[in-house]
Amino acid sequence: MWVAGIFLLASVVFAKHEIYEGHAVYQVSVKDVAQVKQLNEISGEVNADIWSHAVPGHPGQILVSRELKDLFEEALRSAGLDYTIEVDNVKTLLDLEDQLLAEAASKSPNRTRSSGLDLDRIYTYEEVDAYLEELAAAYPDVVTLVQGGRSFEGRPIKYLKISTTNFEDRTKPVVFMESLIHAREWVTLPVTLYAIEKLVIDVQEQDLVQDIDWIILPIANPDGYVFTHGANRFWRKNRATGYMINDICVGVDLNRNFDINWSSHSSNIVCSEIFHGRAPYSEPETIVIRDIIREHIDRIELFLDIHSFGSMILYGFGTGILPPNGLILHLVGVQMATAIDAVKMSWNPNYIVGNVAMVLYEASGSAQDYAQGVGVPLSYTYELPGHRFGSGTAAGFLVDPNFIEQAGFETWEGIKAGARFARNNFRRKNDLDAQL
Repeated sequence: MWVAGIFLLASVVFAKHEIYEGHAVYQVSVKDVAQVKQLNEISGEVNADIWSHAVPGHPGQILVSRELKDLFEEALRSAGLDYTIEVDNVKTLLDLEDQLLAEAASKSPNRTRSSGLDLDRIYTYEEVDAYLEELAAAYPDVVTLVQGGRSFEGRPIKYLKISTTNFEDRTKPVVFMESLIHAREWVTLPVTLYAIEKLVIDVQEQDLVQDIDWIILPIANPDGYVFTHGANRFWRKNRATGYMINDICVGVDLNRNFDINWSSHSSNIVCSEIFHGRAPYSEPETIVIRDIIREHIDRIELFLDIHSFGSMILYGFGTGILPPNGLILHLVGVQMATAIDAVKMSWNPNYIVGNVAMVLYEASGSAQDYAQGVGVPLSYTYELPGHRFGSGTAAGFLVDPNFIEQAGFETWEGIKAGARFARNNFRRKNDLDAQL
């Protein structure tokens, strides 16, 4: 019966990926900045989905539709760009992901209230929402559940405030972290859930909860995330409509919608994956993040926006101009990366640390840049590894259950290093203020 149920579930979920039948994932290498520009132009011409951007020494992954594969390959050859086809039919990987996650979900034992979530599967929006409610009820002395607003489609956007002093001790710094601002980056959710586990349920390092207040927003883009579980696994944006007649294209890239260099390095084309919206904060989801930062700006010492994939820790600004404390940003980034590298899977590359524009590409209107720009001393984007399935196939945004808990565990090591630096730095500033 159990085996039959798995196959029945698999047959249902497999059918939903028909739109990706025959789509291919390419790995493309570039030698210099000129080739980066060529590749980006070619990708735009064929409306390719850039999973990870190519830079010299770091190949990019690009998803191309079956109808445009020949045109894409010819353009790459004409430009002298080296490429390999990593996956010739991405639907096979989507089917495999569904199968593996369905099997993992079926094996998860029933948990009691407040006992935590098994980090060997990916949870739906509804499951995470219910879990946050349970935690707030079970740990009222530490956990406060806040509904910051509602998404475009009306879903509550909830986050946790974790504090032993109910956020009333103003000598403590605040660490704010979020995940799933880009809907398809499922492996980022276990990172925030793992952090919640270690700060509320399985507390082994008391200083992290005694000395620091935490704000954790697990699902920053509820509508997009729900959409990836049904209609389109690789959906990135939110689900805002009204930008085009008949809504031929929908959605705004929430990580281009903040009021810092808005629209300078993004797109005004609605169908683009980096469409920035009609104005800064045109989207309710970004308003929630903005308001959290504004409310606690005097104490937020560290902001972490968790993304995938690429094994990187990036800081601003997306224009390539460094903040005044650029050296400190880099040094703390290296500390966090070193902590992760010490425990990561051996086959994943070491983390790269650097300015986002110098390491990857220019970008504007990001949450990371906004936090940095309004005064958060340490603001970063984490790009988690793109884990490979057991076959060795490039997985990109797809999730292998065998990596879910590891993703949370190793990233938590980096977060701890950053949080402790933030705490010590905040104390030093307070001590200096007291002496003046």
